[in-house]
Amino acid sequence: MQTEQELKELVRQKYSEIALQDKETNMSSCCGSGGCSTEVYNIMSDDYTRLEGYNADADLGLGCGLPTEFAQIKEGDTVIDLGSGAGNDCFVARRATGEKGKVIGIDFTEAMIEKARANAEKAGYNNVEFRQGDIEKMPVTANVADVVVSNCVLNLVPNKNGVFKEIFRVLKPNGHFSISDVVLDGALPDKLRNVAEMYAGCISGAIQKEEYMGLIKANGFTDITLQKEKAIVVPDDILNQYLNADEIAAFKNSGMGIYSITVFAKKPVACCEPGSGCC
Repeated sequence: MQTEQELKELVRQKYSEIALQDKETNMSSCCGSGGCSTEVYNIMSDDYTRLEGYNADADLGLGCGLPTEFAQIKEGDTVIDLGSGAGNDCFVARRATGEKGKVIGIDFTEAMIEKARANAEKAGYNNVEFRQGDIEKMPVTANVADVVVSNCVLNLVPNKNGVFKEIFRVLKPNGHFSISDVVLDGALPDKLRNVAEMYAGCISGAIQKEEYMGLIKANGFTDITLQKEKAIVVPDDILNQYLNADEIAAFKNSGMGIYSITVFAKKPVACCEPGSGCC
């Protein structure tokens, strides 16, 4: 079993490669990792092109939802995007927050940060900033964000509880998040969970939906709402790379499900840190 640090380094290396891939390659795979499908073009990502602020150069086809569409961003808000990639969600958020607001993208892959900064400069955005850092230890002060968004990123992080603690820390009281992510319902076959490439591709790093929602509640968030849910079907030509015919049949008949969810939750107005006893 790989350590948390080894898994992080795997993701860093893979997403450095993904930064150089075209959108079509990323969308036909699992969050941009290899194993491209010839059966299904769009496995996980949703269509951003109809959203105001959409930037084609920043759309790498890596998401599994449209969190910014559900994020209730208002003019003047400060928004933080976790795992900002080439900047697509940041630019959509910037359209909503306007010139009076501020958008901060955080990504720990240098190649993605460089790509995002180049896209922001090309668009002439002076209130969109990209910071290289770990979302388990965000390079952001406490109580600074009105809204946090993220698209198909927490499933790549081994310590998801640590990320939710950080989200709580950086949000202002009464601030909220809208996060799209991949979760499971049932047991994933060991061969899929143990394949490193599938970890970088979002699936084997995902946890059970019930556990995921429980982490949000345990970290002190309120008004937890499932904004959207859709099933993700992994095509046979990808499954064939990891499972034999009998294993694929057993997987399909197991009732196990892989889902993209978009979740909303608030940081309470009058509450200190979870576990302190004053909430």
